[in-house]
Amino acid sequence: MNPNALLELLAQVQQGSLTPAAAADRLAHLPFEDLDFAKIDHHRPLRTGLPEVIFSAGKTPSQVADIFAHLAATGVAVLATRADQSHFAAVHAAIPAATYHATARTITFPSKNPPQSKGLIAVLCAGTSDIPVAEEAAVTCELFGTEVLRIHDVGVAGLQRILAQRERLRLADAVIVCAGMEGALPSVVGGLVAVPVIAVPTSVGYGASFAGATALLGMLNSCSPNVTVVNIDNGFGAAYVATLIARASTR
Repeated sequence: MNPNALLELLAQVQQGSLTPAAAADRLAHLPFEDLDFAKIDHHRPLRTGLPEVIFSAGKTPSQVADIFAHLAATGVAVLATRADQSHFAAVHAAIPAATYHATARTITFPSKNPPQSKGLIAVLCAGTSDIPVAEEAAVTCELFGTEVLRIHDVGVAGLQRILAQRERLRLADAVIVCAGMEGALPSVVGGLVAVPVIAVPTSVGYGASFAGATALLGMLNSCSPNVTVVNIDNGFGAAYVATLIARASTR
């Protein structure tokens, strides 16, 4: 349940269109609902402004679908990350309006009371191979109510490509930069913008990239002071933080 849904529920009670008993029944699963195999945090949107999210890897399709359906029933936006086609098939059977984003490996369902769109987040990737991680970030930002500017294939091997995006980048409230190999792009972007840059190392590269560890260490050692770093391939984590930044922006 998000803040807008709670206010609407209380207004219905105040107006007499909903009985206190019915309202209490809707609130019965706060702060969490125990499904035995999972405990769904329905109170999270009220505490943080953003809903519970399902990490699908390691869960069975039926488990993902069950959690998804219980979240959707409360009216919040629902996001399942690292989902495959079998997860989506189970979710779609329960929630036909759910959408699968194959590149991002996410399943989404919109909120019944979406917040007013706030802010602009630029999502960049160094190479085409980084797009899946960038799309996980972009889809997450959009579901959570921010506008997204996608910019692909602007790695430092052709520096003119990112320099050509300077004016567009200056419109953003936060920038997410996904890069593998040596992970140099976030440092360059950090020197071009006056907003936080969230660097996402990706597991893209040859042997000495060590599945993203090289990019991670390079980003952690960035000389650009406005660069912060999330874990390898964690587009979702970058999007979550960027959304909070965009919502708080006064630009």
